Amino acid sequence: MDHDHFIGQVQARAQLASRGEAEGLTRATLETLGERIPEQLAAHLADQLPTEIGENLRRTVTMGGAGSGERFGLDEFVRRVSERGHLPEPNAVYGSRVVLEVTGEATQGVLGKVRDSLPVDLRPLVDSGSRGEMR
Repeated sequence: MDHDHFIGQVQARAQLASRGEAEGLTRATLETLGERIPEQLAAHLADQLPTEIGENLRRTVTMGGAGSGERFGLDEFVRRVSERGHLPEPNAVYGSRVVLEVTGEATQGVLGKVRDSLPVDLRPLVDSGSRGEMR
């Protein structure tokens, strides 16, 4: 999946008004994910994504790994995405689900490893996708 298709899918599924909003949501979600998962896993996931999108995961790695592998749960994940993306928290939850769904489609099974590295309370963001209630 190339960059334009990835962002177009995020924009359509999250029902965002512009590509810029989809870029911002993608950046906010993947930067936060990059802070939460181990550095090697973030780098492996980034390698499977279009370069411009994968760089959002690498940001925490290239800053000396300062944020990589941090321990935080769902509330903090949502707060960070909300703050970075300038979104209300319910929009940050749904938007993160969309970004992770598209990420799963764009990668080759790596998102499953990411999911397994997350605590139980964060896994519904990966499992729920863009349709229905968060499971």
